[in-house]
Amino acid sequence: MTEQVRWIKRPQGQDAQADRSLTDKVSAIIERVKGEGDSALRAFSQQFDKVVPEQFEVTAQEIETALRELDPQTRRDSEFAIAQVRRFAQAQLATMQPLEIETLPGVHLGHRIIPVQTVGCYVPGGRYPILSAPVMSIVPATVAGCEQIIACLPPGAHPAMIAVCHLAGAHRIFKIGGAQAIAAMAWGTESVPAVDKIVGPGNAFVNEAKRQVFGKVGIDALAGPSEIFTVADDSADPRILAADLLAQAEHDVHTRVGLATTSQAIAEGTQREIQRQLSSLPTAETAGEAWRRQGEIVVCDTEEQLIAFADHMATEHLQVHTRDPHGTAAKIRNYGSLFIGQNASVVFSDKCCGTNHTLPTMAAARYTGGLWVGAYVKVCTHQWIDDKGIAAIAEPAIRQSRTEGMQGHRRAAEIRLRPNEVDAITSGMRD
Repeated sequence: MTEQVRWIKRPQGQDAQADRSLTDKVSAIIERVKGEGDSALRAFSQQFDKVVPEQFEVTAQEIETALRELDPQTRRDSEFAIAQVRRFAQAQLATMQPLEIETLPGVHLGHRIIPVQTVGCYVPGGRYPILSAPVMSIVPATVAGCEQIIACLPPGAHPAMIAVCHLAGAHRIFKIGGAQAIAAMAWGTESVPAVDKIVGPGNAFVNEAKRQVFGKVGIDALAGPSEIFTVADDSADPRILAADLLAQAEHDVHTRVGLATTSQAIAEGTQREIQRQLSSLPTAETAGEAWRRQGEIVVCDTEEQLIAFADHMATEHLQVHTRDPHGTAAKIRNYGSLFIGQNASVVFSDKCCGTNHTLPTMAAARYTGGLWVGAYVKVCTHQWIDDKGIAAIAEPAIRQSRTEGMQGHRRAAEIRLRPNEVDAITSGMRD
């Protein structure tokens, strides 16, 4: 696919893993937390965060102080985002219904929608206090009905993050960051309860820790650096394209940002506009480095090629800026979240419009979507069978078991259909 497009700007290539011993380092952190509990958490807090909290759990007084010190407008904006995310999560959950169906006379099958009992939400510290981060992971858990929702965030996180964790619905909040927080939530310590599932993005250490604890607990996904791509035709506005690409680029120098377009003029105009806007962007040091490293612009000959390239990229955020954005969008299948039309900027989803901003990266959108309320529930099947049902299904089960050589299975089916015969066999006669 990539051989069929013309690059105006190529990325420098995927970043190589800077520290190839990351796996071993994270494994050592996890093992120490498993063995030493809170003692290990204190040591790692001192090592990585240069501070050891008096207690790891945020107290009611600390929450009250964080709420009191939260700027009133920031609180109103956070509550607006919480309401929007909750409203959409509630609508999503409403599409998931219990099921009970009689597939054959007497054979009753169904499923229930059961909330995950205990979830751990990792809230990253990072370069900015991203107040929407706890909203995206905690609010859907409250809508799903999880009994215990805990949040972990680095001890140096902005106090506003604690306030928003509380407002979003966390039952308990802990000042623990990094891989050690993931290990604590997976295995439990004297202070931190073990959870059933861990969600939320983080740095490379957090991501690797989630990978290593998967199986002991569930996880939402493995997330790489943020990504944005826009597909556009000659109706697009280079000013808006550049602004959206740079907005995402300021997350991190590893952010992948790109444009695919059927217009050479739009491609060249967007490249010029990016350089112009960088000159006045306060976060240009980060955004500019991300653009230098990972930025790309490609020109496609046809819309079909444009759509094929978008599906090949399977990017986290995909914006569609064409004359018929809904028509174009309907033809694309691989994306984390889709932003249809010029007005639908990623920034609105990142902050407050209601869709979740925790999304698949590294082309994982080929096989999964992002974090949503469904990630916090289990769809668990059940069955019950009356005598009419035995008559309908026992013989096929007996024959299949015999074919497979699984005589215990055959007997378990046969004892329900012909109990007297099986009793005679199990009393000593040859099977």
